[in-house]
Amino acid sequence: MNTKYPLLAAAAALAVLSATTPATATPAAAPGYRCSTSTQTIDDAGYSGPAPDNWDVTIETCAARSGPTVYAYADVRWDGPHFYSTTDATIFDGAKVRLQIMASREGTDPVVAERDFQLKDRLETATSGGDRDGHYRTPTISHRAGSGAYANAVLYLDWHKDGRGYEGHDYKGSPTV
Repeated sequence: MNTKYPLLAAAAALAVLSATTPATATPAAAPGYRCSTSTQTIDDAGYSGPAPDNWDVTIETCAARSGPTVYAYADVRWDGPHFYSTTDATIFDGAKVRLQIMASREGTDPVVAERDFQLKDRLETATSGGDRDGHYRTPTISHRAGSGAYANAVLYLDWHKDGRGYEGHDYKGSPTV
């Protein structure tokens, strides 16, 4: 060892040692989501004519846990009928998906967090050929929840001219996390 420059020698030894020693801390992994998917065929309650008017709507509901925090999102896909006018966007008075984090309990499962995401404009947007097919993934919501929590999704549709207001369509919840 060079005694003339002891600090320089120590720094060099430390640099060699740290370059060959693997790091012990690793970054936290992203939570693994558990998902369930379900599909419903929904009739346009505001239309009673001869043209096919059913919407096929699929929702994948996902939840993940990182420590005490549960994360959830919903992936919504739809295939709407082609008979609507491409310039008439008055199919719905309102449309939204409600994403919930539920606490699994004996009896009724309480909602511990929920948020609505508007879909009306997305559902009514058509291509020039009249296609009303689309996809929307909600932002992620999160909440601290005990074991057995899961995500749930409800699609609310308020059809134009049916006079009934919002009607809910329940979709399958995610597995518990």
